[in-house]
This record gives sequence, structure tokens and C-alpha cells, in this order.
Amino acid sequence: MTASLWLLFVSAFTSATLLPGSSEAVLMTLLTADGGILAREAVFPLVAVATLGNSLGSLVNWILGRFFSHYRDRKWFPVNEDEFARAQAWYGRWGIWSLALSWMPLIGDPITLIAGVMRTPFLPFILIVVVAKAARYSFLALGVAAVLA
Repeated sequence: MTASLWLLFVSAFTSATLLPGSSEAVLMTLLTADGGILAREAVFPLVAVATLGNSLGSLVNWILGRFFSHYRDRKWFPVNEDEFARAQAWYGRWGIWSLALSWMPLIGDPITLIAGVMRTPFLPFILIVVVAKAARYSFLALGVAAVLA
């Protein structure tokens, strides 16, 4: 079980960064393993580990945005100035509550990055992100449990 939790943590962590990952697939695989025993006995630890890993990955994005954006005028910076300004304007319009979408594939990672760029305070950032990520994994686990029942 410990190895499975570490695998899930690493998958969830990398999934939240700009690196590829598929934490949902790992979580569903673990929940359905051995005829769904883990879905009945260990759903809370699995959801908690996935939430923790994914939230910490989002925190890495926030830190990168907060400290790495100083280099946006460099040639190697991965986003051009127009895209950067557009992302800042979008976040400026929707504000901190856009972090409620941090659970979403493709747009969640950039939102957490731009939150760092926009100097979103740590406590509201992490609270909203953790709730959003926990809701996603809980919903997924409930869906798997319902199918297995």
C-alpha cells in the first residue's frame, strides 16, 4: 500500500506542474485494483494523498510564477510578452476565484502559475487550490465507488 501511495503522490504532483502526469488514471487504477477493495477500505487516504500531491505541485507553479517571471524579457522565457500580458489581464479580471478552476486539465496549471505572477497571497491561494483539488479527487472516487457498488 505504501508504494501505491507514493506512486499516486508523485503522479499527482507532476500532474499539477507543467510536467505530464495522469493522476486520475492512477487513482482510478488503485481504487479498482483487487476488485475494488481499496475503493471500500482506503478511499480517504488515496484521495488525501492525491490532493496533497496535486496541491503541492500547484504550489510549485505559484512559486515559479512568483519568482521566475522576473526573467520574462529573456529570449528563453517560455511565454512571449503578449501571451504573458493576456494571462495577467485574464487573472486580473477574474481574480483569485479563478483558482477554483485549478483542478481542470490544461487550464489549471497556468492559472496557478499566473497566480504567483500576480502575487496572490499564499493562504488564500492554497486554501482555494486544496478545496478545488480535493473536490475533483473526491468526485472521481465517488464515481468509481458508485460504479463498483
